[in-house]
Amino acid sequence: MTFPAPPLSGLTRRRFLRGAGAAVGLPWLESLVSATEAVAPPVRFAALFMGNGVNPHHWGAKMSPDGIEFAKSLSPLASHAGKVNVFQGLWNPNTANDNGHYPKMNVLSGLKVKRTTTDVEVGTTVDQLMARAVGRATPLPSVVLGTEPPGYSTDSGYTSIYSAYVSWSSPTTPAPKEIVPRQAFDQLFDDGSRRRADASVLDLVAAEAASLRGRLSGRDRAKLDEYLTSVRELELRIERSAEESRRETGGHGWRPSVTEPSLERPGPGIPAEPREHLELMCDILLLAFQMDRTRVATLMLNNDLSNMNFGFLGGIHGGQHELSHHANNAERLEQYQRINEYHMSLLARLLAKMDATVEGERTLLDNSMVLFCSSLMDGNAHDSKELPIVLAGGGGGTIRGGRVHDLRGQEDRRLCRLHLAMMQRMGLAVDRFGDADTPLDLV
Repeated sequence: MTFPAPPLSGLTRRRFLRGAGAAVGLPWLESLVSATEAVAPPVRFAALFMGNGVNPHHWGAKMSPDGIEFAKSLSPLASHAGKVNVFQGLWNPNTANDNGHYPKMNVLSGLKVKRTTTDVEVGTTVDQLMARAVGRATPLPSVVLGTEPPGYSTDSGYTSIYSAYVSWSSPTTPAPKEIVPRQAFDQLFDDGSRRRADASVLDLVAAEAASLRGRLSGRDRAKLDEYLTSVRELELRIERSAEESRRETGGHGWRPSVTEPSLERPGPGIPAEPREHLELMCDILLLAFQMDRTRVATLMLNNDLSNMNFGFLGGIHGGQHELSHHANNAERLEQYQRINEYHMSLLARLLAKMDATVEGERTLLDNSMVLFCSSLMDGNAHDSKELPIVLAGGGGGTIRGGRVHDLRGQEDRRLCRLHLAMMQRMGLAVDRFGDADTPLDLV
């Protein structure tokens, strides 16, 4: 199956509300589509990464006469069942015999991680190859987000830099990720000049917004108002979280550890509450797609080997990495399971917002591919003989959802086959990626 390349007519067709130092990209508005333009909205790609693997006892799905049935960990996705594909058995074969975490951080490239503490090498990742191809059509080729900075240590001859990056712009260069919500938000509105730090982006473009409303249909006026309201609400949440991060955090911390019971304060601009940080970064990714600031994004919900604390869920004691090594202790395993389910609820929250964003005859979710992945299946055993992979969205009408793809036992179950299929749907004329030359069938 072949897919047409997306139109890349540059930024002349981009529509913005402009002000002093700010440019607010507009969502898909039917009133602004001219007869000479392609009517179909663009296809987007996002990859969400979760460190430390999953509880394999409750991960996966199966098909029944009533459709897809999710295992406990994936149960938060039930309301999106018709737009979700679950893959079982996919792997990167060159990681199977490597111990530990670092050599398995090739989930978006499929190429072998170089054993080194200095001259790192992984391979250019699928998102960055997409960005090179479609990034000319948007102000930002890609948006790379995270929640934690890199740490610096070594293990078995590998550097911990590998654990902090899932996106690589070249085989030897990780793509810089933004972890501070305010800075991630601001990059979506930067017009190349300097804007007042105390000014709301919407205040700066208010005059143009008022002028535009008079040229829109009633439906599009309501859509524009809803969009601008959501931008302002997100901006206010970021301002509040930044203010809270400047205060003493008392009994709250970011990465409490059994071995290090003293609690760290978040870094400057980092929300004191991990839940707020995670939700803000998901919403910033959503906004980047809504305003067509970019069509390619990655979000590391946490680093691999992260000891992010999920105490806000109640009854969670210790960091995520510690709990992933549960040794089948029932109490620790239950806490690890709840963390897995929380990450799926984050994904479900993002999918719901994407599906509520109407773009012509489809929704933003229908026009996107949202990959959820980890570099391990069983975090306790560091097992990567298969990987936890979920793909949501319709890829612009090219992906059929509501299915389980069980490749266990098949000879060719390389994860790069999925990457190749997604690259083709982004309009890349490629017949090979990583270690794969045959795309998976997603129709």
